[in-house]
Amino acid sequence: MKTSELRNTFFKYIFFSILSTLSISVYILADTYFIAKDMGTDGLTALNLCLPVFSFINGCGLMFGIGGGSRFSMLYCRTERDETDRIFTNAFWAALAAGLGFLLAGIFFSAPLTRMLGADSSVFPPAHSYLKTVLRFAPAFVMNNLLVCFLRNDGAPRLAMAGVVSSNAANIFLDWLFMFRMNMGMRGAALATCIAPLISMAVMSFHILTGWNAFRLRLSLPKKETVRDIISLGLHTFVTECSGGIVIIVFNYVIYRLSGNIGIAAYGVTANLAIVFTAIFSGLSTGVQPLLCKYHGGRNTEASAYLLRLSLRTAVILAVCAYGLVHTHSASLVSVFNSQSDAQFRLLAENGVRLYFLFMPFMGINAVFSVCFTSCEKPLLSQIVSLLRGILLVVPLAFIFLKMRSMNGIWLTVPIAELLTAAAAAVLYFCYVKPYGVYVYRYVPRRKTRGLLPRSDH
Repeated sequence: MKTSELRNTFFKYIFFSILSTLSISVYILADTYFIAKDMGTDGLTALNLCLPVFSFINGCGLMFGIGGGSRFSMLYCRTERDETDRIFTNAFWAALAAGLGFLLAGIFFSAPLTRMLGADSSVFPPAHSYLKTVLRFAPAFVMNNLLVCFLRNDGAPRLAMAGVVSSNAANIFLDWLFMFRMNMGMRGAALATCIAPLISMAVMSFHILTGWNAFRLRLSLPKKETVRDIISLGLHTFVTECSGGIVIIVFNYVIYRLSGNIGIAAYGVTANLAIVFTAIFSGLSTGVQPLLCKYHGGRNTEASAYLLRLSLRTAVILAVCAYGLVHTHSASLVSVFNSQSDAQFRLLAENGVRLYFLFMPFMGINAVFSVCFTSCEKPLLSQIVSLLRGILLVVPLAFIFLKMRSMNGIWLTVPIAELLTAAAAAVLYFCYVKPYGVYVYRYVPRRKTRGLLPRSDH
């Protein structure tokens, strides 16, 4: 296969993946906009208090989806269909069990959880209404993430993208309908969000109904060894997502003590705007993951090294362009969510956007290294990267800046953590991924590389 063909395949995969993740972030941003318009800063505060739960739910779905999808892609070209079916079946039952666990938490513990997340008396009613609705639909979120990941690894990124985009478009429409036409408030926003994964799964089900799928659900009990293998390959994603949720909880705690609820609202806008841009790097890493797994499974180190170098270069270019856009338009971006024209909120949010978004180049590098480590079956390195950029660096830095009473320091916590993690990831890469380490540093692409193109999309 020519290098140009490999490059074109790379951009095809990441295009559909980035489009999918961007559409998810846009509907989160739409939620933020509608809630800000309808309920002001109290609604924004309530939403931001509930966001960590989304991180935990999505983390479970992505862990089983990316872990199972990675193993499925590695085995596809060198094993029997029974083996790939076994991977999907085990991932399905494990993901369903996790979703049911969140459902039970929503039925029996939603009020205590809302208080644990930091809701005071002024924001408890809308936060509780939103949280209990989301938790009761948790199985749909988890199973949707599982199916998206398996479709991407089964050569159908276009259909996975179509499912995600259609559900997100429906979510935006339902936000408008439930909140502004039916006056359902936060419960309407939550219900619109919860219907979205059902639409996505309905669209993606065509992959199975038409017989294009290379996996199917079998009537067999999950095996502990297989589930453990799936978890080990997807754990870095779970750690990343859950770390993001913990970071939000910590930030809510420290910002509340520095700036009160208005500070939490400003952080909510900043974090939700950041989701749009981090979706680019998430889409890049999940898009290249099936290709890296396939060429690793085929022992084609030259193609893998070329894809890795191309991914890193693309991540840095996208990050620089994105930060330039945010820095020059920060006032306009914040004004969209400042329906009450609150001057304190505007100053906090604009300053936060300019400082917080410095994380982007380093986050792109970390996302690529994480998926590289997983794809070459070194999940422990991915987990180290995820822990460093999440809990191990962010939490201590946040409390240090709280002690210093520095709001600017709080905004810079994530960029500093991502920078230090990028340095650590590079060291881990060159120390423990030696075949890739040699090629990515010295490799000049040949006219042809070994291996075959991935299965074509339909």
